[in-house]
Parts: sequence; structure tokens; C-alpha cells
Amino acid sequence: MSGSTVIELKEVTKKYQMEEVEVQALKSVDLKIKEEDFVAIMGPSGSGKSTLLHMIGLLDRPTSGKVYIDGTDISKLSDSSLARLRGEKIGFVFQFFNLLPTLNARENIRLPMLILERNRDEIESELSKLLKTVGLETRAKHLPSQLSGGERQRVAIARALANDPPLILADEPTGNLDSKTGEEIMGFLQKLQEDQKVTIVMVTHEADIAEFAKHIIHLKDGKIVKGG
Repeated sequence: MSGSTVIELKEVTKKYQMEEVEVQALKSVDLKIKEEDFVAIMGPSGSGKSTLLHMIGLLDRPTSGKVYIDGTDISKLSDSSLARLRGEKIGFVFQFFNLLPTLNARENIRLPMLILERNRDEIESELSKLLKTVGLETRAKHLPSQLSGGERQRVAIARALANDPPLILADEPTGNLDSKTGEEIMGFLQKLQEDQKVTIVMVTHEADIAEFAKHIIHLKDGKIVKGG
């Protein structure tokens, strides 16, 4: 493991205006995430977990402070450059899967590759590999409604891997699954991280799920209180 930094946050503060009230979701957060790491972010509701994940995932810009991805200061990028960087560098896995209901498993996984306008032959070859990776070769033509929760989350993971990003962000990836399926998905993510050397950052409120990670960061009131 070379240990170079994939994402760095320097004194990142994020404020939101909620009607008359200003909410400070993150307060001067410093964080480095190194390649090939598996990090869990924990904290009570309202602690800033989702906001932090949005900063790491380049889905939002900080009110103050700096966010770097592979050493690039994102504040210097246009929205379109940021979107392309996100498409190339980051894969997202969500609690509610976020699959398109009218597309089958194969078509859902193909979508990010079409957005980046990759070569058609390359896409088809990659699709077959991804379906094999997540063990869904025989379910490729099934719609999300025809798949179990665990299978849907595997489709979502394959979609996150579609453009071979170095960083996977998972927001409560087991939150919509029963405990047995949740543990299976976490075991799968753990093996994926070890085999493919991707970096994974996951938000969870479940301590037993966080234990699958190599490092656990605890947030409280917008600050890292442990593990950062």
C-alpha cells in the first residue's frame, strides 16, 4: 500500500440557511483519506455525517476551507469539470439503491459508462466482468422489482464500480436490508476492497456494520471527535 492521499479536507466548514436559522453542519473539519483504506463514518443524527460524505463525494462545496481530490483543489474547477471528475473518480452506493425501475440490472450498471461516452465494445466487456464480480450473471436481464434487496444492492455496487473509480462512497449501504443480508453485503464490500484495492468511505449508524471497516471516524455536532 503506497498510502497516498485520495481525498483531503482542510478546515472545511459548511453552513446552511434553514429559514431564519443558520445551521453549521460541519465545523472546521480536517481529514485525510488514503488510498486502499476502508473508513466508516459514525455519529448521531444531525452530526454532519451526510454533509461530510457530500464533501468527500464532491456533491457540494464547502462554505469555507478546502477539498482536494488527488491533490486537485476542487474550488478551482467549474461545475462541469467537477461532474466529470466525480464520474471518473467516485462511485456511489445508496441506502435505497437508486436504480432506475424501467432498466434491467445490466442496463442500470451500463448507465455511468454511457454518461462518460466510453467505447461500446469496452462497455460490453466491462459489463460482463462486473456482473461476474457481483455474482449476478444469471440475473442480468431482471428489473429491480424482480430482484431481492441484496441483489439490488449488488447491482448498485456494480454500477458504482462501472468506471473503475479509485473511491467508493456508501451512504448507509445496509440501511434498507435485513441484518443477515446487510452482513453479506458488508462481507462482499470488504472482499471487494481487498481484491480490487479500492478506497471505501461509508456512513453508517450501526456499530456492528462499522466494524467491517479498517478505521472508524466519529462525528458529533459537525466535528470529528474520534478517529480522524
